[in-house]
Amino acid sequence: MARLARYRFLFVAVIFHLVYIYSIFSIYFVSPVVHGMREHRMENKEAPAQRLVLFVGDGLRADKAFQSFPDPSPGSDACEDAVVPRPLAPFIRSRVLEHGTFGVSHTRVPTESRPGHVALIAGLYEDVSAVTTGWKLNPVNFDSVFNRSRHTWSWGSPDILPMFEQGAVPGRVSADAYDPEMEDYSKEALELDLWVFDKVKTMFTEAKNNATLDAELRKDQNVFFLHLLGLDTAGHSHRPYSKQYLHNIQVVDKGVQEITELIEEFYGDGKTAFVFTADHGMSDWGSHGDGHPDNTRTPLVVWGAGVAKPNVNTSGVAKGHEDGFSYDWGLDHVQRHDVAQADIAALMAYLVGLAFPTNSVGELPLSYLDADLKTKAEALLVNAKEILEMYHVKEEQKQSTELRYRPFSALGDRAHSVDARIAQIEELISQGQIEEAVKETHELMQLGLQGLRYLQTYDWLFLRAIVTCGYIGWIVYAITTVIDLHVVQQQTEIMRTVPSMIMFSSVLVGLYSVLWMQRSPWIYYAYAFFPVMFWEEIWANRPALQKGSKILFASVSSHADVIKLVVSTVGFFLVIEALVQSYFQREIFTICYLLATTWPAFYGYGFVKQNALLVATWVSSCMLMSVFTLLPANKVEDLTLILVGGLLMFTVGLVYLCYESEILKDGSSQEQPAKTATNVLSRSIVGVQVGLVALAMIVTRSSVWYIRAREGLPLGTKAVGWATFIASLIVPSLQRLQPDEHYVHRLVTIFLQFAPSFVILTISYEGLFYFVFCLTLFTWVHLETRIHSHQTRKRDPSGLVPSSNGVKPTATPSPQSSTHRPLTLSDARTALFFFYLLQSAFFSTGNIASISSFSLDAVSRLIPVFDPFSQGALLMLKIMIPFAVMSAHLGILNMRLGVAPSALFMIVMAVADVMTLNFFYMVRDEGSWLDIGTTISHFVIASLLGVFVAGLELGSGVLVGGVDVGGEGNGTGVEKRGEGERVEDVVR
Repeated sequence: MARLARYRFLFVAVIFHLVYIYSIFSIYFVSPVVHGMREHRMENKEAPAQRLVLFVGDGLRADKAFQSFPDPSPGSDACEDAVVPRPLAPFIRSRVLEHGTFGVSHTRVPTESRPGHVALIAGLYEDVSAVTTGWKLNPVNFDSVFNRSRHTWSWGSPDILPMFEQGAVPGRVSADAYDPEMEDYSKEALELDLWVFDKVKTMFTEAKNNATLDAELRKDQNVFFLHLLGLDTAGHSHRPYSKQYLHNIQVVDKGVQEITELIEEFYGDGKTAFVFTADHGMSDWGSHGDGHPDNTRTPLVVWGAGVAKPNVNTSGVAKGHEDGFSYDWGLDHVQRHDVAQADIAALMAYLVGLAFPTNSVGELPLSYLDADLKTKAEALLVNAKEILEMYHVKEEQKQSTELRYRPFSALGDRAHSVDARIAQIEELISQGQIEEAVKETHELMQLGLQGLRYLQTYDWLFLRAIVTCGYIGWIVYAITTVIDLHVVQQQTEIMRTVPSMIMFSSVLVGLYSVLWMQRSPWIYYAYAFFPVMFWEEIWANRPALQKGSKILFASVSSHADVIKLVVSTVGFFLVIEALVQSYFQREIFTICYLLATTWPAFYGYGFVKQNALLVATWVSSCMLMSVFTLLPANKVEDLTLILVGGLLMFTVGLVYLCYESEILKDGSSQEQPAKTATNVLSRSIVGVQVGLVALAMIVTRSSVWYIRAREGLPLGTKAVGWATFIASLIVPSLQRLQPDEHYVHRLVTIFLQFAPSFVILTISYEGLFYFVFCLTLFTWVHLETRIHSHQTRKRDPSGLVPSSNGVKPTATPSPQSSTHRPLTLSDARTALFFFYLLQSAFFSTGNIASISSFSLDAVSRLIPVFDPFSQGALLMLKIMIPFAVMSAHLGILNMRLGVAPSALFMIVMAVADVMTLNFFYMVRDEGSWLDIGTTISHFVIASLLGVFVAGLELGSGVLVGGVDVGGEGNGTGVEKRGEGERVEDVVR
């Protein structure tokens, strides 16, 4: 029965957290995509351009595109003139200075290739459901500039081109992509861009001899899209300040110049518009994804037909440079016109005379247009009608489902309706009041966008209340379950009566009726189900909650006890709040680790003296752990640190192999040394594991050398790397043939099992962290055991404690729980330590809350070709390794303390959502894109902790099942005589 309740609890925990993770998207980030809108375009006006060419330098930062650097070309070191800084993109710079308009395009999170291109070409910010598809396939169909064109020819990456081909009218978009194998991080990335330029040249050359193709190319409203991935690949591999990245900018600039001249020569009519921009930027550490300004600021240069010439200020600094970002570009005298990324889609549609994409939220940037004021005003009004069309369709959908619809106040009454406002603007244009018309149109567009946001988040109050009740209900339900299973430990009455069942059922039926009448998504029903279920379970199990509370607080009798309990409770929640703040400031872990060094001192001088070596090890390990959160979260590859970490792991395995008998010697068992000495298979497996660590160091050094040389990763090196990686995970399972059940041997085996992975998949000091973290866990297990034994002896000097043999029992245990002691208030401290160490595993080597903190350097040693799912899986494995080791140590600690296997895990799951609820209310959908992206990732990580801990609980049983913990494994929590003297031997 207890085991059934335990697995039911874990199942509910996983399902609840997985469902509620999606709640922030239902509340704050509703999909912007709707269908059924009419198209809007400039009528009776000749298009400024007959065709458009779009260049997208994937991963190009705005500053790197315009700053000056010494010549990064291969072989330039031998030239004295090469050290003089100069612009890397002289042709694009000439467009800025003489031919067109430029500015910075501001992107939104996530700053990834797919959402960036969707914003550029479709004018909408990506539907959040695309996260589950890896940004590759269209979760919903959306309109785009390509779909509105007469025909679009596109060249580039197979990860980008298909999404615009699939969503368009059949046959309207041609996509010519290179093979995925070309995206090899171990080779020169610029080859990808040269392939694209060569393909474009080949097509126009072929058109000279192909009348059909020539006729197609000469039609109006054609679009040419060149996706240039080389910069992104070079940035990931070498960082955006590297010679490889900077040289790739030169290659792109030269290619853009050649294609521009080729097209101008082919058509010879001056009717081509050119747009050069990027989908996202690149951080200094070679990654992107979050809202850091280096990732959200990209260059935008537009020139050609219909584009305004540069606005030059000859007497000083021109407008647009007030933020100081472009101070070192040498372009201060040219006005800078910044836009939102989605605005570029509206700009391209206008230039070629296309209908605005029906899902676009972009605003036409008038400063880029070479047109009279009246034409600009009319174009902007058409743009506004397109946005308001979306508002109209979404409002109709919401009105059809709401019981009592509340209209958007700014557009709700007849005097301020959309039709009335549009008529007013048209009247202003006809009267020649252009500036006033433009101002009114901008205001109307803003109201339309605000109305869209109002409709997208219409249900947020209702949903937020439900989700809050759900999380609070889960916390109380989890605590009630822990008390019922692991404190009371006997059958208690379940007070589920007919009136209570009717009451909770009525609440659920009422909620479901409202959701059904409003045709709410199915996920809303799940949100509503959990709070009702949790609070019904709490109400039915209140006798166990009352009885367990009496048992837990039985020792709290005096005022001093009450004060101590209050202080401890406050401290408990202060630590949790500190962990919340650690998501923003990693240095908090440094302070907490330094404070943790004083922990043993709270048990008196006698305890510290009796366990001097153990305490010294704890203090040393905490001080070492405090260093990691002072180191840079974003790292560059350092082979020396990788090998030093590997050497420490190798040394641990070698020392254990040489002194196994002494380390495993147990004073309570005279047969143990002889047993371990004869376990030849077990020792052989450990020897193989030690050898795999050494082999991982060798193959990693070789892989790093080849990748840095840009020679491509040899097949043999990659094969050895994969063989080492897979063998290290499989070989320990052979222990089952002749198991050594000593818990220390099991922990060493687990440590060595993941050591090769941490060598191969590390880029800097992560291997050192793995070594110190495992040492800290090992010491913590033994220190908790000694403290429990110390406190037990203080309470009962005779050494008799409650156990299954009937000696001084505190309650009549149920048969299911008779082998484990009940939980006490002090076990909450142990659970808090585990929760803290769990967080430390996340943040000690980097800011896991930031997508851009991930680096592909390590996984490229095994998968050099770009493959987001496979590479992401390896990165996740690296992140999860410390948790596997941690679950093993907590499983051992459960046994040594004599508590039930799931008890401490369940406490953590009960309190973890205090942090989740914090982050739920911190989620922002307004403000800077950095703030928005950060709050999303914080909430998701905190919410997933419940799933992590449930997985760790199950993993613990697999990793340490059947081990022998000596005297502490008998369910009493008492160490056998002589165990205290052996702890120092184990630590040695």
